[in-house]
Amino acid sequence: QVQLVESGGGLVQAGGSLRLSCAASGLTFSSYDMGWFRQAPGKEREFVAAISRSGGNTDYADSVKGRFTISRDNAKNTAYLQMNSLKAEDTAVYYCAADRPAWAYGRSRLAGSYDYWGQGTQVAVSS
Repeated sequence: QVQLVESGGGLVQAGGSLRLSCAASGLTFSSYDMGWFRQAPGKEREFVAAISRSGGNTDYADSVKGRFTISRDNAKNTAYLQMNSLKAEDTAVYYCAADRPAWAYGRSRLAGSYDYWGQGTQVAVSS
């Protein structure tokens, strides 16, 4: 059974930092591209960042570029999202997801491309 478990969310002041983790089990982690998405109250789920299975390719939403960094440790079956310079508009539930087919820019931004999803972790940024 595939499980993706996010952790690291919480309440932080604007300008602060958080590091989210996504621990994967039940799949060959190194064979999956990983993505982070978020959903704020009353809004649709949106793409945040993605990383290819080797870590050699990454992609970011314009809204987080330069502030967030996605990474992965295939030995630990874990993906990360380092979030710096947080803003109130970053407040959302953050989800990690795993995508089996090969990396393709554009595809990595589509929620429908992903095969497995975590339950999400709440991030709240106070202004």
